Amino acid sequence: MSMHILGPQYTTLNYRKRKTKMTKRRQEELTQEWHSHNRYLRQHGESRITFEEYLDEISNKKLAKPEFKPLRNEAPPRRGSTDHIPSRGDGIGIAAKPERKEYTGTLVKGIATMHKSNAVPVIDEEQMKDISNMRRN
Repeated sequence: MSMHILGPQYTTLNYRKRKTKMTKRRQEELTQEWHSHNRYLRQHGESRITFEEYLDEISNKKLAKPEFKPLRNEAPPRRGSTDHIPSRGDGIGIAAKPERKEYTGTLVKGIATMHKSNAVPVIDEEQMKDISNMRRN
């Protein structure tokens, strides 16, 4: 059986991340960073940390545990329990029916057909002439 038939879950490659050894140069760099980090903590009024704690912090080995918060068993406030919100029952507000809009017939003179079944409102005589010229051109 060929490897290309098996799929991506069967592979001869090893994708594991190797643990690198700490060199003297890297250790010196980390100690300088640790000193500057402690200086920063001291300036902001926090307590200093040890070198091992700093290594855990930068390598993300320290697992953060979620803070436990108990559920509250408070019932939501009932409708009408608030005194500071007035009730609106007089037809004024967001649920009131808007006034019906009617066209009085003073602006639009008629309806013209420009292209095939495209109905266009006509406002004045000049517009009527323009639309009729467009149909013929």
